[in-house]
Amino acid sequence: MGKKYKNPPLVEAVCEFRLTPDTPWDLTIPGLFYERVKNAFPQREQRVVQEIELSQEPQGLRQQIRTSERIVLFTEDRKMLIQLGPRLLTVNALRPYPTWQGFKPRIEMAWKSLEDVVEIKGLQRVGLRYINRVELFAPKVEVEQYFEFYPFVGPRLPQNMVSFIAGSEFSYAEGRDHCRVQLTPEPHFSEGRSAFILDIDYFLAQPTAIKFSDVLGWIEEAHNRVEEVFEGCITDLLRELFDEVK
Repeated sequence: MGKKYKNPPLVEAVCEFRLTPDTPWDLTIPGLFYERVKNAFPQREQRVVQEIELSQEPQGLRQQIRTSERIVLFTEDRKMLIQLGPRLLTVNALRPYPTWQGFKPRIEMAWKSLEDVVEIKGLQRVGLRYINRVELFAPKVEVEQYFEFYPFVGPRLPQNMVSFIAGSEFSYAEGRDHCRVQLTPEPHFSEGRSAFILDIDYFLAQPTAIKFSDVLGWIEEAHNRVEEVFEGCITDLLRELFDEVK
């Protein structure tokens, strides 16, 4: 991300498209979609997924569990996959990350294949998310030595933190887009080591604010922003560690 590292910490990249509720959907769409991508994603599986949906109502916050079926399509090495469900498309790249030049064409192929089989009315949400796992060979670390994004603890509070969640949401494009950043230590890691999860999620905060015909340009812009945020979250000491030959 940004600078090319010998040992990048990225464990998963996810590009997500959620279509507006007025987009028509039927049971023939997964099969038609698979025919267009099966050369690159030949392995096919069916899964049932449960999602928690929160909505604000006059009587308070309402939680609803939705169950839906998805087809999951894998590349031969199972390092990249597509998930397709009702009005939902995600493209996932697992470690080792194939670089943006390897990931972006698969996103474009999946999106254009969806356009071929669905009359898309609009985009409810688009997101580009990068999940990084930073492993350090020390049982206890000073977080500020490795990260520029971490929780501040005042001098009147205990300084020996055993766990934390640091999170912020930043606004871009005059509020059209947001970027959610979260840093958490990984609990119960092996003796003599520490690990942290740095999760960066750039997404469309205003539903239907971009035309679906402009979505691939938006994805490129989102990737640039994610790179900037990642580099802004780490110190030169981490950059050196990512460049070490193992």
